[in-house]
Amino acid sequence: MTPTTIEPFAIDMDSDGIATVKLDQPGRPVVVLDHDLLRRLEATLAALPRGIRGFILASASERVFVAGADLKTITEWSDDQLHRYLAFGSEVYLTLATLPCPTVAAINGAALGGGLELPMHCDGMIAARAAKPYPVGLPEAGLCICPGWGGTNLLPMWVKAESIPDAITRTCIGKPYMLDEAIAAGLFDQVVDSAADLIPACKAWLKSRRTSASNSRELWNGHTASRAAAVKALDSIRHELPGTDESRACAAALDIGLTQGYLAALASERDSLVKLRHTPRAKEALANFFAKSAKK
Repeated sequence: MTPTTIEPFAIDMDSDGIATVKLDQPGRPVVVLDHDLLRRLEATLAALPRGIRGFILASASERVFVAGADLKTITEWSDDQLHRYLAFGSEVYLTLATLPCPTVAAINGAALGGGLELPMHCDGMIAARAAKPYPVGLPEAGLCICPGWGGTNLLPMWVKAESIPDAITRTCIGKPYMLDEAIAAGLFDQVVDSAADLIPACKAWLKSRRTSASNSRELWNGHTASRAAAVKALDSIRHELPGTDESRACAAALDIGLTQGYLAALASERDSLVKLRHTPRAKEALANFFAKSAKK
């Protein structure tokens, strides 16, 4: 294999035409969305057989679905490199969103930042309970940056209507849910008792659906009720949100998505993330994150 060859993830096809892909990253304890993993996912989606009847996105990690984006990339790459990395990730995510079959994510553990934005591009999410509760959400604003792959718009779209104001607030302050909180907010289509139950539940869920629910690059399409509720929620709580740069960036990206479309929201997130990571507050927060991680 030459250095430029990208090896897709293994694709497990069953007799019902359902493809299961488990993200893995040898040498790392958890899956992190770095550039190489995104390239492998892109190659995997391109390699899916024609005529598949369903797609399951899972993780080979036993305790984490996806830990999030590679923060070293966010802190160390140039502005131009980071813009291109974020834009590439969005294209891969949108490829998943527009597969011509129903798709579902099997959440077996923590799903944070880009690790939640990825499954939110599927048509469904099924989560498994675990002995130790795990976080699910968008922590970026807590690091004084903002989501970069659509989270500002996706999270309000996924939760039930009465939970939308809280979802917006959580995004703007970087406060993830714990699993039971996410379940109560209506984030998942189904919850199973253990990770062993995930794949069978995902297959049953896919078989109950005949067409892809999203199949669009404009992810607010087909979500009229959620969009109206998000507009109302943002207008009602905007004055209560923190006056920080990251909070304003998250609220602005949601506003842009609701008024100009999802692709415009993605561009807003990218621009804000690239700028915010240079601020003194973000540099300090990210340095503290790395220092804390090094002690574990």
